[in-house]
Amino acid sequence: MRPRPPVKGRGIFSGTGLIVICLTATLAALAFPIWSYPDQPGTAPNVLSAQTLQTSYGPLSALDQDFLTKVRLAGLWELPAGRQAQSKGTTPAVRTAGRHLVEGHRFLDERVRGVAARLDLDLPDEPSAQQRQWLDRLERARGTEYDREFATILRVAHGTVFPVVAQVRASTRNSLVRELADDANTTVLDHIKVLEATGEVDFDAVARDLTAGSTHPAAAPGLAVPPSSPPSSPPSPSPSSSDYTLPPPAYRPPPD
Repeated sequence: MRPRPPVKGRGIFSGTGLIVICLTATLAALAFPIWSYPDQPGTAPNVLSAQTLQTSYGPLSALDQDFLTKVRLAGLWELPAGRQAQSKGTTPAVRTAGRHLVEGHRFLDERVRGVAARLDLDLPDEPSAQQRQWLDRLERARGTEYDREFATILRVAHGTVFPVVAQVRASTRNSLVRELADDANTTVLDHIKVLEATGEVDFDAVARDLTAGSTHPAAAPGLAVPPSSPPSSPPSPSPSSSDYTLPPPAYRPPPD
């Protein structure tokens, strides 16, 4: 018996088979970038990454955990900096800014430690090496140089963290982190205002540092210029402490 010839239009190379192959290839091509590039720069933060922890207060994302750590670290160096300003500041406005830092970060530190305990999250107990360098730099400064260094370094630090707080507040799904972000937003804005009210902030240095995306205020050019050296450009106008109404301290009793 002669073998039966193949029937035209059947098999993988038929018209229907080719359509199926093309559709499969197209879907694979569309899915490949999603699987291959989950953490590309410039994309929105992955708030539900593999590092997300499930808690009774809602998911605790990697961004949330980093935020809690940064709030704790901020208190570990800005509390001592505030106490230092209360004794070393040469003007009432600088000493008032120091008091606001102490009160605000004392409150936030108590809040963040309470939140971390309820979420079973470990927090650091010492400032970072960079933060210790900032404190050492302020310790060495004297007189009006100290006022300028204190106001500008702390203003750069708060300007850097301000958008981070907003990002966490906008994206978090954890109720405890959301409440802490509200308190942090109020406190950071209060500190920005009282630092600017000193009239000692070098706004040119702040702009240069934030434009460069630096997280190291001590690296901002112009911060270490001695008082006798002429500025490279006219300083930006700053509000006078006598014309500026200081906001009330950020402190309020922690919730029960």
